[in-house]
Amino acid sequence: MLASLSYLQAIIMGLLQGATELFPISSLGHGVLFPALMGWHNLVNAQSQSESFFLAFIVGLHVGTAVGLIIYYWRTWAALFRGLFEQLRGVSDRGVSSLWRINEPTTDANYRLLFVLAIATIPVGIAGVLLEHKLRVLFAKPLAAAIFLSINGVILLIGERLRRTRGRHVRHKQIATMSTRSALAIGTSQILALFAGISRSGITMVSGLTSGLDHEESANFAFLLATPVILLAGLYKLPDLMGPLGDGLRMQTFVGALCAMVMALISVKFLTRWFTTKTLLPFGVYSLVAGLLCVVRFA
Repeated sequence: MLASLSYLQAIIMGLLQGATELFPISSLGHGVLFPALMGWHNLVNAQSQSESFFLAFIVGLHVGTAVGLIIYYWRTWAALFRGLFEQLRGVSDRGVSSLWRINEPTTDANYRLLFVLAIATIPVGIAGVLLEHKLRVLFAKPLAAAIFLSINGVILLIGERLRRTRGRHVRHKQIATMSTRSALAIGTSQILALFAGISRSGITMVSGLTSGLDHEESANFAFLLATPVILLAGLYKLPDLMGPLGDGLRMQTFVGALCAMVMALISVKFLTRWFTTKTLLPFGVYSLVAGLLCVVRFA
């Protein structure tokens, strides 16, 4: 299919992706619903096709979003990889097994967090490779996205409810001391975000809250975890953009990716401050109301 994407559409979709990937309201869901609401039939028709220029375009937006996250968290990532090098330097003394025995006193704290993030990335990475394309083709339709966006709202509201009722009984944890079991559970929950309408950051935060993290820790873990997931997903699909599907589209994709990067940077700055004192409640209400209204619209 010949690419049909204006620069205005590229800019708007880039800004939308950069914001909704981090706000717990589903970038994929809004990426399906917004073009349908705007009457952009060139994008709507391309979304659920097995191979289309729109999917190649989305690859660039994901990479742009990931770059925005890397810019914001670059000091954290630098510290994490310094921890990896420190841990590797000690392998000769402690043995190769020290690389996965992360609860020992000699384990570098930054390496431990990097290890936990890597563990949490594995389930959604495998599921993404096996299922992402199939689920996108099957469910990247306005009505399905609206239904899942409503479900996303319910998940966020239930997560907040569980946090309030269990809060006084759950000992507060920090991501630096999170167990690999908790990290694996949180990472596995991200698989639900393969359905258009379920938010990756939202489901990760709810899983973090139910694991004993507070809102601030859950948000930071969600954004750190999103970085490799989004970046690797984009790089994995990059050949689509470099191939025939990207013909006549690469400059628009570059512009859209820049917009996604800037908006991701703005969004993560806002949200990390927001979750120091506030909750998921308004995002749950928005997702539920917007989802139900779109169900009525597209039913």
